[in-house]
Amino acid sequence: MADDLTRRDFQRSLAVGSALVGLSAAPAVAVSETPAILGGKPSRSTPFTSWPQIAANDEQSWMNVLREGKWCRLDGSHATEFERAWARTLGVAHCLATSCGTTALFTTINALDIGPGDEVIVPPYTFVATINPVLLQHALPVFVDSDIETFQIDATKIEAAITSNTRAILPVHLGGSTADLDTILAVAAKRGIAVVEDACQAHLAEWKGRKVGGLGQAGCFSFQASKNLNSGEGGAIVTSDTVLMERAISFHNNGRGTGAVSGYVRNGSNHRITEFQAALLSTQLTRLADQAAVRENNAQYLTKQLEQISGISPARMYAGTTRNAYHLYMFRYDSEHFSGLKRAQFLRALQAEGIPCSSGYTPLNKEAFLENTLQSRAYQRIYSSAELKASRERNLCPVNDKLCEQAVWFGQTMLLGTNRDMDDIVRAIRKIQSHASYLSTRLL
Repeated sequence: MADDLTRRDFQRSLAVGSALVGLSAAPAVAVSETPAILGGKPSRSTPFTSWPQIAANDEQSWMNVLREGKWCRLDGSHATEFERAWARTLGVAHCLATSCGTTALFTTINALDIGPGDEVIVPPYTFVATINPVLLQHALPVFVDSDIETFQIDATKIEAAITSNTRAILPVHLGGSTADLDTILAVAAKRGIAVVEDACQAHLAEWKGRKVGGLGQAGCFSFQASKNLNSGEGGAIVTSDTVLMERAISFHNNGRGTGAVSGYVRNGSNHRITEFQAALLSTQLTRLADQAAVRENNAQYLTKQLEQISGISPARMYAGTTRNAYHLYMFRYDSEHFSGLKRAQFLRALQAEGIPCSSGYTPLNKEAFLENTLQSRAYQRIYSSAELKASRERNLCPVNDKLCEQAVWFGQTMLLGTNRDMDDIVRAIRKIQSHASYLSTRLL
């Protein structure tokens, strides 16, 4: 492609770019610099910080579990130790470690006795694990549209979606930022509905100085390999509701009784964490706060730079968000400010500059599996045709559709370096913008 660059074409792209470059004090880009996707030198040639980060205490704790020979949490003590530490960190009374974030959500939904005929308010911009537990309980997910500026569920639209069948609101603290908890908790209290915080991406995030996960009836976390607190797989439920925790403990342990109660007292499943996972979480937890501070510093620095580039809109935070965990750095891309360069083209060009990025989620409310579920034998037996038709009609989310067309993500590991790493990101975007007119005609 670089060979196809004619002097006249290139000079035309420079003329457009020169008006865009130098508008701010952000890292400068030479207007003559050819984009990497056209054969130029990439803005970045070294990889961002690798993940997971492994230290000596991780290896030691893993080997301790191995040698102790008590690998199941029913025999060992590491799971209990981590649960106590995580509950202390979040300021809640109880924590139950689980096999993953999905099983944390599933266990919580079951413990709340949500089932056939019930409805759960959910966002459309999230990972499928948010709604799978609702479907596994044969309840109906009710999607409430997104707030395009924050990427979170639009809390102002939740009350209108509540019916007599609504049993819970399941907001997601997406990317490590927080949903509008003041509005959500007020609506839930008014209507007598439980709030389950999906905090799977929000380790140490805060709402008005309080750690998320402990503000609703329960909060759920994931410790999957990409997460800021990582044990490969793993999850946790936190709550200050003792009765809810006892039900969760029983369900996650195949329905066994808790405390002095023996035998099987209810239906259940095996959602237990292993001692290996728990030991890793305890050692990884010793570094979480320091890593979170680095991410926050770099994200704030990056936001100040990106806000100066027309067509790039970093995700806004609600006023109550006193700490963003930055599992994701998210922004919206407006092609009109990049000479019509499509988002897919922008992403390809940015990746060629050595900047890993993605387009984020697609509309979850439009995924084919959801319709397949509603047409399943179980759902057809539980719900009438009229109820299922009404469910489909209620689940339109036009704002989220637009968000899914504009979103761009960076992963949390990109924020674990230095401000110079952020400069590379800004430089790459400015380079692309300065040649966007030419790129839009050259990239298919």
